[in-house]
Amino acid sequence: MTDLLAATAALVGIPSLSHHEKAMADLVESSLRGCDWLTVDRVEDNVVARTTLGRAQRLVVAGHLDTVPANGNEVPRVEGDTLWGLGAADMKGALAVMLDLAVVTTDPSVDLTWCFYATEEVGRAESGLQVLWTEHPELLAGDAAVLGEPTGAVIEAGCQGTMRVRIALRGVRAHTARPFAGRNAIHRLAPILSAVAGWEGRTVVLDGCEYVEQLQVVEVTGGVAGNVVPDAASMTINHRFAPDRTGAEAEAALRQLVGAEVDESDGDSWEVIDSADGAPPSLDHPLLAALVARTGAAPRAKVGWTDVASFWEHGVPAANFGPGDPLLAHHPDERVTRDQLERVREVLAALVA
Repeated sequence: MTDLLAATAALVGIPSLSHHEKAMADLVESSLRGCDWLTVDRVEDNVVARTTLGRAQRLVVAGHLDTVPANGNEVPRVEGDTLWGLGAADMKGALAVMLDLAVVTTDPSVDLTWCFYATEEVGRAESGLQVLWTEHPELLAGDAAVLGEPTGAVIEAGCQGTMRVRIALRGVRAHTARPFAGRNAIHRLAPILSAVAGWEGRTVVLDGCEYVEQLQVVEVTGGVAGNVVPDAASMTINHRFAPDRTGAEAEAALRQLVGAEVDESDGDSWEVIDSADGAPPSLDHPLLAALVARTGAAPRAKVGWTDVASFWEHGVPAANFGPGDPLLAHHPDERVTRDQLERVREVLAALVA
C-alpha cells in the first residue's frame, strides 16, 4: 500500500505557486497516462482523467494543484507521522490520495472523474476550474462531486458566499487649524466602522449545518498631508454570507446596515469588487449521503468559500472532504498527519469500491 505521508511530502517538495503549476501538472499527467482504463485530457495546467465504464452515476473528485506563497515552509519535513510544509493540508495531502486511488481503482462502482486544476488560490476569474467550465464543460460533467479541501477528514457541507465592497466617501480639504472650513472624509468612515464592528452577525442552520456569517473591514485608505483635512477616504468590507442568500441579497442587507452613510448623489461611491454565491449542503444526494455515512461523523458547515460553489452553480451537488486541519491552511505551521491521509483514502475507496 502506498505510503501516503511520503507521497504527500514528495508533492510538497514540488513548488506550485499559483500560475506556476506546470511541474505538478506534468507529474500528475505522467502518472495517469499509464492507466489504460482512464481517458486523460490536459487543458493548460489542468489535468482531467475519467473512466468510461457506463456506470449509472459519475462522481467527480477534484483538487487544486497550486499553493499560496511560501512562508519559510517550502521544504517538507517529516517527524514521526506528521508532515510539515507548504500545501501539506491545502491541499497536497488530498492530491496524494487522489493520485493513489486513481491508479489503483480500475473497476469502480461509479464512473469516476479525477480533476486536478490550477490557480485556485487567486481570483476566481483566474481559476483553472473556470477554464474547464468555459472551454470543456463536458470534462466536469457528473452527478456529484467531492472537493479535497482540508476538513480534518470529516464532511464540510456546502460553503459560504463571499463578497468585497469598496465604499469611497468624499470630503472637502481644509487646514487642520480650521477644520470647520472643510469636511473630513476619514471621519465620515467612523459610523460605518462602528456599524460593522458592532454587527452581531447572523447564523443560519441548513440540514443541521450551522453557517455563521462574518463581516470585516479589511482595508482603510485616506489622508493628504499632516496639516490637511482629507477630502477622500475609502474602506473595503469583506462579507461571508450563508448559502441561503444570493450575492444580491447579501449586498442588500449590507446596504441596509451602512448604506445610509453613503451619498452617491454627492460623489460617494459603492463598488462591489467581487462576489460569489455559496452552495447549500446538498447532502441528500445519494452519493454524498453515502459519503457522510462512510465517515461515521456528523457533517459540519464549510466556513469560507470553495469550489463546491462552482460545481453547484453548474448543477452538480458537492461537498468538501480532505485531510488536514482547515485552520492550518496558509499557516506557516501547515501540516498533515498520516492517520488523516489514510482515513480519507479509506472512506473514498469504500465509497467507489
